[in-house]
Amino acid sequence: MPEQSVASSSVTEATIATLAQRLDRAWEERFTIAPLTESEGIEDAATAYRIQTHWTTLRLARGERIIGRKIGLTSKVVQEQMGVNEPDYGTLWASRYFPAVNGRAEAPAAIFLQPRVEGELAFLIGETLDWPEITPQQVMAATAALAAAIEIVDSRIDRWRIKLADTIADNASYGGITLGPWSKALRGSDLRTIGMVMSHNGKPTVFGAGAAALGHPAVAVAWLANKLRSFGIPLQAGDIVISGALAATIPAQQGDIFVLEMHGQPPLSLRFT
Repeated sequence: MPEQSVASSSVTEATIATLAQRLDRAWEERFTIAPLTESEGIEDAATAYRIQTHWTTLRLARGERIIGRKIGLTSKVVQEQMGVNEPDYGTLWASRYFPAVNGRAEAPAAIFLQPRVEGELAFLIGETLDWPEITPQQVMAATAALAAAIEIVDSRIDRWRIKLADTIADNASYGGITLGPWSKALRGSDLRTIGMVMSHNGKPTVFGAGAAALGHPAVAVAWLANKLRSFGIPLQAGDIVISGALAATIPAQQGDIFVLEMHGQPPLSLRFT
């Protein structure tokens, strides 16, 4: 293991490209790799975001589409465990969107490495957020609708041995997503107190509330909008944003069925086929 981390400014574009290609190959060929923090000594977030961005660029060149963004590390407990004081973000790739039909979605278990699922709230952004110091109130005003969401988190890093830079480079451990129906009525709900239950193979397993995402899901989305803007990337009208887990993740395997129940919304199920 390298004795010290590698600063972002000292990492060449060739190295960034090589590491992005390593992650892309792991994604495509379904194998895990050693943590980049161990094998390459890369530990700063700026370098990790450069790797993530280059990886997305590789995929876009092959026909991938961006449908939005995901926010991770919104739980204070998880932040303390990882020694960070802010969330991270990744990109939602359309190739891993699994549409629900009548509230039921399916995902092929074989395409994942070490998947887990979590319940979240999704925001449909109706107005591009591109001004300084975007507030949670402005996020809500710009939100066209919300939906219950099940995110599949997955890691190309061996045995989930991740530090902050590992998960950022690995597209914030993105695996896939399914959504319930969009609801304009949810805009008028108290998202901080909205509750959720996730059942695993018929058994209620985890319970959460909107306050788990930085105290309020709109706070998380405002953080994202400001973070993206610092990189010159505004949160665009039409983007889907999943605002962070409302409860603990649950490991998944072939045959598992997960059902997300959220107050005021129809149940959303995901089966690993």
